[in-house]
Amino acid sequence: MKLIIQLVLWVAIAFLAWKLYSSIMAPVKFNEVKEARYGKVIEKLKDIQSAQLAYKEIKGDFTGSYDSLINFVETAQFAITSRKDTSYPDRVKNKAYGLDPETGGYIIEAIVSDTLGFTPVKDSLYAGTDRYKNMMNVNINGTDHKIDLEAGTLNKGDVTYKVFEAKIAKDKILSDLDKDLLNQEKQVLSVDGVNGEYIQVGSMNDVNTAGNWPKVYDFKKE
Repeated sequence: MKLIIQLVLWVAIAFLAWKLYSSIMAPVKFNEVKEARYGKVIEKLKDIQSAQLAYKEIKGDFTGSYDSLINFVETAQFAITSRKDTSYPDRVKNKAYGLDPETGGYIIEAIVSDTLGFTPVKDSLYAGTDRYKNMMNVNINGTDHKIDLEAGTLNKGDVTYKVFEAKIAKDKILSDLDKDLLNQEKQVLSVDGVNGEYIQVGSMNDVNTAGNWPKVYDFKKE
């Protein structure tokens, strides 16, 4: 009987030690997987962000269509320009003050801009690769999850702003992980965390084209 009790105690001790180890390691493993997957998502969001900012620069708007965004990247070109300062006599002012229009003391400062040529957007932003064609999809364990994309306008005071938003729910990215830890992650409010239920860039509710991830992810690669 004494031997049986000892065996039971050893089994109980081993079980409790395993439970303690699991409770310590579960958040560690969760964070390792989370950070790797967030890195993948953020690389995709940064590609979308680059394309949208170029679209806005050239077309004056954002788009809520991936087809339009991809077509833009494949066909659009950035203008290569040069700018230089120049000055010339203010003939009207010189004449008004009785000075020689060409040699009087009043001058106009100006900037002259010349277009030197053009370069494809896809080469400038994506180094000649075609990864932009799949920037809307994040592959997790063999399954593609699509990043939602929206664009429109936002009124602030008397001003109308062009805005866009690309986002994906943490639920999709971390769906196979511990549910309690996932719920905690969705409630994160921290300067060194990805806040809220989504990983996103841009906003439909604010004039903002940045991402909601901390800067540390900008130095990580997939």
